[in-house]
Amino acid sequence: MIQQGQALPEATLSQLTKDGMVNHSTSELFANKKVVLFAVPGAFTPTCSEAHLPGYVVLADQLKAKGVDMIACVSVNDAFVMKAWGETQNAEEIAMLADGDGSFTKALGLEMDTATFGGIRSQRYAMIIDNGVVTTLNVEAPKEFEVSKAEAILAALG
Repeated sequence: MIQQGQALPEATLSQLTKDGMVNHSTSELFANKKVVLFAVPGAFTPTCSEAHLPGYVVLADQLKAKGVDMIACVSVNDAFVMKAWGETQNAEEIAMLADGDGSFTKALGLEMDTATFGGIRSQRYAMIIDNGVVTTLNVEAPKEFEVSKAEAILAALG
C-alpha cells in the first residue's frame, strides 16, 4: 500500500467533461498543486451518495480556503457513471475521476475484492497530495466511514 511521503504511481484516470472524454496522466494531473483525493467503492452506492461525496460538496469552499487547488473523487467505475453521479450530487467543484480498469487503485495497493457484488473496487480512503506526493493518507477500516470524511481532511489541513 502507498505510504505518506511517496509519489503517486503513474496511471491514467478518465473524466467526462463538457468538452468530451479527457484521459489524465496522474503525473500531470497532480503536478504543482495541492489536491484532496478521496475514493469510494462505487458511485451511486448508499454511504458514498448519502455522506461521502456530499460532505466534500458542502465543504469544498472551506477546503479550497486552506490552499487546496483541486478536490477529486475517484472510483473504479467508468467516466460516464462518474459524470452522471457528480451531476446528481451537484458536485461541480469536484473532479469526478474514473479508474475504469482499477489500475490506479491496484497501483496504490488500495483495491478490495467485493466478489459478485462488483468485483475489484477501491477501498474507501482520502489523501492529501502535494505536487504528486502523498502527505496525508486516511484509509477506512472495512465498513467504516470516519477518517476519509471531508471533515477529517479539513482538520488534517490545519
